[in-house]
Amino acid sequence: MTEASAPTVNVAGVKLDPRGRVLACDAGTLELRHGERVVVDDGRESEVAVVAVPSAARPAGGSLPRILRRADARDLDRVVAGERRALDARGFARARAAAHGLPIKLFRVDFQRGGRAIFYFASEARVDFRELVRELGAHTHARIEMRQVGVRDEAKIVGGIGSCGRELCCSTFLPKFAPVSIKMAKHQNLAMSPTRVSGQCGRLKCCLVYEDASYVEAAAALPKVGKRVTTPDGVGRVGDLDILRGRVRVYFDGHPPKTFAAQDLKDVLQPAPAPAPPAER
Repeated sequence: MTEASAPTVNVAGVKLDPRGRVLACDAGTLELRHGERVVVDDGRESEVAVVAVPSAARPAGGSLPRILRRADARDLDRVVAGERRALDARGFARARAAAHGLPIKLFRVDFQRGGRAIFYFASEARVDFRELVRELGAHTHARIEMRQVGVRDEAKIVGGIGSCGRELCCSTFLPKFAPVSIKMAKHQNLAMSPTRVSGQCGRLKCCLVYEDASYVEAAAALPKVGKRVTTPDGVGRVGDLDILRGRVRVYFDGHPPKTFAAQDLKDVLQPAPAPAPPAER
C-alpha cells in the first residue's frame, strides 16, 4: 500500500511541557490550532497539554495517545494548583538546603504521576542530601528524586533570553545538544571573547553550529590568511577575509591595504627549488 492510499488520522502535535518535545496525538474530530490547551490521555492518566502543531490528516503510524477534549476551567485550575505546589516545594527545598549548608542550586521541581517529585539541581561538588530528602518527603508527601544536571541542561530547563534578543534555542526548539567547538567560531571570524561566543549557560553558543558548514564551504574558495597574492594593484599578502561576501583585504609593503573581490586575485607562483648539486664520487 502506498503512502497516498494509506489510512490517515487527524493528528496534532502537543507539548506536555513548554520546553519539552512535541508528542504526536490522535485528535479525533477536533480541529485544533496552535496554542490551544487540550487534555491528553496516554492510557495511564490524563494531562493538560499545549498544541504545538495544528491538527491535520496524516498517515497513521501506529497507536497514538488520544486528545480527549479541549481543556476547560477545571483542567486549567488543576494546572495552576500543580504550579503552585511545585513553587512551594522549590522554595522549601531552597530554604532547607541553605539551612544544611549544601552547595547546590535548586531550580525546578516536577511532580510526576505515581506520587513522585523530581528536584532538579546543579552543583560542582558531591553532596550528601539524605537529610534533605527526608525533609522534602515529609513536606511534599511524595517519593523524592534528586536529579543533578549540567549547566547546558539547566539553561534548557530554566529558559531565558539570548544575546540575540530571542528565547534560548535549547529551551524552544532544539531536541538535543550538538557538539560545539571553538573552531566553529574561528571559521566565522568571531571575536574570541567569552561574551561573544558563550551563551547564557557559559558554554559555547549552540547557534555556532547552524552556519558552520556554509562558512567552511565559502572559505574554501578564498585564499588563506597570510598567503601572497597578485592583485590589480600589485603583489600583497592576505590579511582579513569577508567570507560571506567573498572579499579579501590585502596588505601591501608600500601603500595602505585594500579590499578586493576574491575572483580578482591570483596566487603568487612560488619559484621552483634549485636543483640539488650532483653528489661527489
